Amino acid sequence: MPAPQLNVEYVFRLIYECFHGACHTTANLTQLSAMFSQLWLWVVFIGYVISVLALISIVYTTVLLFDLRKREEEHYSTIIPQPGSSGESYPRWEHIQSLADSMNPSDWRTAIIEADIMLDEVLSQKGYMGAGVGEKLKTGDPKKFETLNDAWEAHKVRNQIAHEGSTFNIPRSLAERTIARYESVFREFRVI
Repeated sequence: MPAPQLNVEYVFRLIYECFHGACHTTANLTQLSAMFSQLWLWVVFIGYVISVLALISIVYTTVLLFDLRKREEEHYSTIIPQPGSSGESYPRWEHIQSLADSMNPSDWRTAIIEADIMLDEVLSQKGYMGAGVGEKLKTGDPKKFETLNDAWEAHKVRNQIAHEGSTFNIPRSLAERTIARYESVFREFRVI
């Protein structure tokens, strides 16, 4: 059986005749009712076609999405080794140590100031809040931050250097102790 076809010209003729008073006869109402039932069949058929196409596109995009997630997981799940796990170097810390190993007291002061800047960044990364290192250390819990006293002692030396500048005569032993304190803090936080 061939699929019924919709005669658009016929539909418009029936609507035109209805507006000019020809709708009132029983024959025209029957024809109009038949036309609308045929039209409704077309609407249902087109609705089914659109639903099937939409379902196919949903399934297709879902499959693509799962494939994309799988590829992302493979790409982003590569393990990045932690610092120190494979003998990696820490250029910033090595620079601080090279300044501390120098024979120049000015380099020792610079090493301590740079180590304190590094400590400030590490504390911020670990979630300690405050405007500076001192305020961040005040929020530290000695039970969770085992080298808190080392950080305080090292920061006190940095404050002396900051306030007195080049007039602060720093002995080598104090510089070595201060850098060693910074190092113990950085090792606790596993940044070196």
